Amino acid sequence: MESRIQAAIDRLEKVFGRQLSYSQRPPMEQLIMTILSQRTNYANEKLAYNQMRSRFGSWENIADAPLDELTETIRPSNYPEIKAPRIQEVIKQIIAEKGTTDLSFIQQMSTEEAMQWLRRLPGVGPKTTTFLLLFTFRRPVLPVDTHVYRVSQRLGLIGKKVSQEKAHELLLKMLPPVADELLNFHKLFFKHGQRVCTWNHPKCTECVLKDICDFGRSVLKIETPMEVAQ
Repeated sequence: MESRIQAAIDRLEKVFGRQLSYSQRPPMEQLIMTILSQRTNYANEKLAYNQMRSRFGSWENIADAPLDELTETIRPSNYPEIKAPRIQEVIKQIIAEKGTTDLSFIQQMSTEEAMQWLRRLPGVGPKTTTFLLLFTFRRPVLPVDTHVYRVSQRLGLIGKKVSQEKAHELLLKMLPPVADELLNFHKLFFKHGQRVCTWNHPKCTECVLKDICDFGRSVLKIETPMEVAQ
């Protein structure tokens, strides 16, 4: 399995280049944008975020805004009726516990402590937690969004019945516990899933991974053993 995942990384690096771009956003901004990003493309996520900050300003004002107004403001993001109350609950809990919306204190926590603290926030699961810790704090954790999950399943790195939450743990064990390597893997698989290995109409004939991919080999009827396909 390790040889297949490394082969996939090597090939995707030739297509997209090595990926080492971390987030420059403040931690609170990254956290809320990650919540907005769920089941939403980046353009709509950014539009929703910018409209929210333009209309309400501070995090405190967002937390205290009329719920219907906040919901309408972030409507470009899918499922605003779920995300608006979640955003308000998250901000209020952080302020109640820490008296501030500055999350820089997370830098002083161990990775495990930080994960446990973030997971206590309303509606914050492994994807949001790992996004923030890897992209902002450069911790050796692995976010698994829908693109990374789909590509990993189709390649055969994880089983078809493995949940997205469980995939975080399984894929992390296959990779070096180094933030740069995990970021590179995440972004490579994300881009490949977004541009080639799409949910509908995957471009298997164009895929550089087709001969080492369970799904691609099945679709294209490739019989060459993947172990010898380089």
